[in-house]
Amino acid sequence: MGTLIKVSKEDNIGIITLNHPPANTLSQAMIQEIETAFDQLKEETTVKVILLHGEGRFFAAGADIKEFTKVDKKETFQEMSRKGQEVFSKIEAFPKPVIAVIHGAALGGGLELAMACHIRFVSTDAKLGLPELQLGLIPGFAGTQRLPKLVGKAKATELLLSSDTVMGEEAVQIGLANRCFPPETVLGEGKALARKIALKGSISVRRTLELISLSNSEKLEVAQQKESLHFGEVAKSEDATEGIQAFIEKRKPVFKDR
Repeated sequence: MGTLIKVSKEDNIGIITLNHPPANTLSQAMIQEIETAFDQLKEETTVKVILLHGEGRFFAAGADIKEFTKVDKKETFQEMSRKGQEVFSKIEAFPKPVIAVIHGAALGGGLELAMACHIRFVSTDAKLGLPELQLGLIPGFAGTQRLPKLVGKAKATELLLSSDTVMGEEAVQIGLANRCFPPETVLGEGKALARKIALKGSISVRRTLELISLSNSEKLEVAQQKESLHFGEVAKSEDATEGIQAFIEKRKPVFKDR
């Protein structure tokens, strides 16, 4: 692991910390380290939930614009864009839940990274937006695609074309974030949710994430067929047997992820 990312574990939670304060800018090196961190935690069977947050004042204030001044070919810009898209798509399709805990600024590439996560907790002082048009640019890490899915086409168009930002509570109101907390408690709240999810069986969690992702890409009939297939598979697992028995016996289940 490089120096721009820290990876740690608390019980069954894998914690990825963007560690390049003050802005945690998403340079190409940072994006590569993010990918490496997720690849590492994917293989660690004891890790059941991922929590992503930033060190210092910000979550991530955007892409590293200084890198842009060193590029003189459109093909290189296209490659930079595709790499970010690939890494963020890997996060969106990650088989373990990914919770972004956002404080301070999550702008440009920082917000695009957060939108790739499954759940977003924000602080009241969080500032979220895609201000690329102010620089004569456009989002390059799928921000134009994920933002409309979260907040609707009309609101996304307004935010993209105006370069306006929203604070934490408004982010929740428009569907960009799940919940909002004071800055001093938001990380703890993210960890609390991660611990709650980690108590679930990983088979059912993984299949649920897969099926949720189909809601954007498959017709209802096709998605329903896959849901039935997964339901049959999960219902015959040891975890389902334990869960049903625990319900009957009025006790908490102890899942073994098989």
